[in-house]
Amino acid sequence: MVLTMMLKRLLKYSFGAGALGGSAYFLYKNEWEVSTLGAVRFGRAALTIARVALDYKLSLQGQDSSTEEYKKIKSDVHLRSALRLRDMCCANGGCFIKVGQHVGALDYLLPQEYVETMKVLHSKAPESDIQDLYKVIKEDLGTDSSELFASFDPHPLGAASLAQVHKASLQDGTVVAVKVQHPKVKGHSYVDMKSMELLVHCIAWLFPEFKFLWLAEEMKKNLPKELDFLHEGHNCERMARIFAKFKFLKVPKIYWDLSSERVLTMEFCEGGQVDDKQYMTEHGISVNEVSRQLGELYSEMIFVQGYVHCDPHPGNVLVNQTEKGPQIVLLDHGLYTTLTDSFRLNYGHLWTSLLDADLEGMKHYADVMGCGDLYGLFACVVTGRSWTAISSGIKEVSYSTEEDNEIKNYAATYLTEIAAILNRVPREMLLILKTNDLLRGIEFSLKTHAKASSFITMSRCCVRAIAAQELRECTSWWCRVRVTVHQHMSLLKIDLYEFYIWLRETFIISTFLSVFWHR
Repeated sequence: MVLTMMLKRLLKYSFGAGALGGSAYFLYKNEWEVSTLGAVRFGRAALTIARVALDYKLSLQGQDSSTEEYKKIKSDVHLRSALRLRDMCCANGGCFIKVGQHVGALDYLLPQEYVETMKVLHSKAPESDIQDLYKVIKEDLGTDSSELFASFDPHPLGAASLAQVHKASLQDGTVVAVKVQHPKVKGHSYVDMKSMELLVHCIAWLFPEFKFLWLAEEMKKNLPKELDFLHEGHNCERMARIFAKFKFLKVPKIYWDLSSERVLTMEFCEGGQVDDKQYMTEHGISVNEVSRQLGELYSEMIFVQGYVHCDPHPGNVLVNQTEKGPQIVLLDHGLYTTLTDSFRLNYGHLWTSLLDADLEGMKHYADVMGCGDLYGLFACVVTGRSWTAISSGIKEVSYSTEEDNEIKNYAATYLTEIAAILNRVPREMLLILKTNDLLRGIEFSLKTHAKASSFITMSRCCVRAIAAQELRECTSWWCRVRVTVHQHMSLLKIDLYEFYIWLRETFIISTFLSVFWHR
């Protein structure tokens, strides 16, 4: 019996390795018309995945999962695997770097070894040669860049997975930012996505407990939109129009006559990265105000408008000081998600339950979103807080170093369960979770994550969104009066709570100063 099981297992992994290694030939022969380079890229990815799979199997086989030694070995394997995958992403470039960046944004959802290793890809993506970019501009706009622009800085302001941005000036002296797509990204994208899809399915077959099919599905859906810069330009203008009431928000103007699917010319905006606390201090920018503005903007996006910018990593959010106070500049509008009213309201109800420590509400709305008995872990994933803090009320419990360590251990201990949650939830939730983690990362950099202001802002938006939907469903004047009164009472409770927080903080500060002064 044991020999039969061993033979079956050997056959399975031998077949898996053969599938990974031989798939390049299969891709080459089918209708995808893979070039030799495409086959090499796929082969590199397949080999890396095979090495990672083998490392996990050999390193953890026969180990007692309850021991500290097992945890140490597992952490070492995580790190080795993350480094191998990052090297493969850098070698293949384009879409592979995009996937690596996505993994690097999933803080508290994946082991820290993967997150910290992949985060580097947000700021160290490979650059394209400037002559290759000039060719892209001429192919798309029909004219040499030297005729379109009075000056064009050959050194990029920043390089990302799909494109890089250069500072330039128009013939009338107007300073602009020109985003140019890496020359081979679009041509490789179809093959890369098919390759990733096949590899992810192979991993799911070899390791049934780790189901990350959602990663390939999301990339397959979103990548074509991100590769179309005209689509990004329209997103940019829609964003500016919908959120015009936020006077602190700056969205770059698009120059349509100098834009195409692979070239986007826009207004050049000054500012420091939103996670650069030193820059803010030097320029007299209030860190707390920036954090509040960012929380207000994204709460409005998610709970009220249902139109969400899903890539707020620090390089895409700039801050500067104006006469009217801090200004937030939002860049890179390639990736948005439009939330259905049903999802938006259920998510709003979920957050209301989380903020009120309403256990039954959490269970109900987690179940609505497909999580069922994993509602507790789902609540931790959504909030980035421990279950102890959630059950006590996240508005009441301050964030601590101990809680941070506890949450990081969740990702390592419950990786299989987290993977199950990500496969169960509505697809919109995946981008929302990524957005939540990026915003939390900014708060950590600014050291504003322990404050209650973001939860207060979120509460207001949830109340407004839920009340607006209930008013639309009202069929009588009495219903409208009841909903309106309840909305105003809820907002008054939030105002009173905010006032209480202010009084408490003021009292603590004044007491500390008084004691210090009389020493």
